[in-house]
Amino acid sequence: MASESDSNHMVLRPDKTRVFHLFQLLFRTKLDGHVSIETPIGMEIDWERRRWAIFFSVLLQKILMFVRKPMAWFGSAIEYWPNLLSENHGFVSLLFNILTGRVVFPKKGSSTYRTVIGLSDTRVELDRKIKPTDKKYHAALSIMAAKLAYENESCIQSIVRNPWNMEFLGFYNCWNEYQKQFSTQAFMFSDKTGDAELIVVAFRGTEPFDAVQWCTDFDISYYQIPHVGKVHQGFLRALGLQRKLGLPKELNGSRVSPPYAYYVIREKLWNVLSVNERAKFLVTGHSLGGALAILFASVLAVHGENWLLDRLQGVYTFGQPRVGDRNFGEFVEQYLDKPKRRYFRYVYCNDIVPRVPFDDSALLYKHFGTCVYFNSLYKPKVMKEEPNKNYFSLWKLIPKYIIAWWELIRSFLIGFVRGPEYKEGKTMRLLRLISLVFPGLAPHFPQDYNNCTRL
Repeated sequence: MASESDSNHMVLRPDKTRVFHLFQLLFRTKLDGHVSIETPIGMEIDWERRRWAIFFSVLLQKILMFVRKPMAWFGSAIEYWPNLLSENHGFVSLLFNILTGRVVFPKKGSSTYRTVIGLSDTRVELDRKIKPTDKKYHAALSIMAAKLAYENESCIQSIVRNPWNMEFLGFYNCWNEYQKQFSTQAFMFSDKTGDAELIVVAFRGTEPFDAVQWCTDFDISYYQIPHVGKVHQGFLRALGLQRKLGLPKELNGSRVSPPYAYYVIREKLWNVLSVNERAKFLVTGHSLGGALAILFASVLAVHGENWLLDRLQGVYTFGQPRVGDRNFGEFVEQYLDKPKRRYFRYVYCNDIVPRVPFDDSALLYKHFGTCVYFNSLYKPKVMKEEPNKNYFSLWKLIPKYIIAWWELIRSFLIGFVRGPEYKEGKTMRLLRLISLVFPGLAPHFPQDYNNCTRL
């Protein structure tokens, strides 16, 4: 795979953009060489068709970076308070501990600490009514793994081993060369409850109150894989794209430092699957994790890793954003549109993330694969594309707010109607309240996707 220096690419640079530059994006005749956009010399782009898309992408990223500290503070407050109550066994006990000087403060790396994702959906038990032989077992297992991927290593190990009674194989904290930090996380475990061993790889998704990761979702920068298609550059960076090398099939040395997600997970799969010739694997993720899951399988196809692809049982993504153009989708479907290695993309109702980056005449991003769409009553429908594919439709505005009110009301009723395991907690209800202003937020959380696979 070509390096960035000799590839066809377009990179937006909101970090270099000032207010004056935003106005230039709207009114400047030619955008070649503009401070907000990086492209190879001589590359031709239809700026008039993409002008507004570039403007809004840069503007949204600028706004997100402006509010990143308040977002992080708000997220930390939502996360820390329930963990504090949990460690002290409730509000009354916490007051007593404060008075007696015995307050137990939560530790972020402990097995009992939960992120906002874990607090929004507190279920850790697998649905025992869904057996390994059931058709929906892989989807139900996948969403639980995708949800668990948000937690710390100690918490993940604890849940995989008990109550799941499965074998924990590894936790991976991987390097992003562009962000200069360890920002990509994944874990792997072995499920031996069925007829054959199943290895599950789960990528962590977008942190709900991390503005930098939301910028990645709204970015429209792309990277051209020769003879394959254009791919979202931010997602490829998280997987292991490097400035000088791109994403080559092999790196110098099998154990590189720092670790890149694609290479360390591929190596682990080689080792584990070589031991058991009947073992298969599936890849899953929620949000950004879903994008990394489908791109991981896609890069295996680009690199001609047919031995691994023959062991692939499926790719299950939940609330996944778009990852590439039509050519890229057609290339990947040649490898994944097969009975034993299918790609299923789950979309719940008004979730905003599957609707970005936008799919219109100016942009190139297209979904591919099988879309399993669920409405607000958790009724599924298999389709090529989810309704209201770009989210910001005036015709859908009022229905979105009506559904947001219904989801808030439903949060108080579903525990009585469906059973106590579906009861929603205070964190999720707070998110439902926020969705009365921003209707696409709460539907993106794993709570609804978990309900979709169970119901």
